[in-house]
Amino acid sequence: MYSEKVMDHFEHPRNVGEIEGASGVGTVGNAKCGDIMRIYFDIDDNQIIQDVKFKTFGCGAAVATSSMATELVKGKSVQEALEVTNKAVMEALDGLPPVKVHCSLLAEEAIHAALWDYAQKNGIKIEGLEKPKSDIGEEEVEEEY
Repeated sequence: MYSEKVMDHFEHPRNVGEIEGASGVGTVGNAKCGDIMRIYFDIDDNQIIQDVKFKTFGCGAAVATSSMATELVKGKSVQEALEVTNKAVMEALDGLPPVKVHCSLLAEEAIHAALWDYAQKNGIKIEGLEKPKSDIGEEEVEEEY
């Protein structure tokens, strides 16, 4: 059911925890399944994500997608992080079962929420970033697996 990469990121998640005085914090959830994901960014003056941590309450796929999402944005610019999609997270994990695709969407939205928080705190606009939703429902998942 799950790829080896999903199992690895679930059993040995990367970047777990929180960042004290984070540059940006994003929290999103899915009321239907109960998953809650929070991502913390430490962003330097050059808009590079120096550190990233996460805390997730949810199923194994939610933990795995959070872990992989942090790996995909660490060391990247704010703009590059914005371009990380749920599809990229799923591909990096060698796929997810169709019923767990929404977990990858949570990861993408948590990244956007943390970037939004960073932009708000710093009074800047990040090109292409829209105000994130806090509740991510299955109806927003594209049917492309």
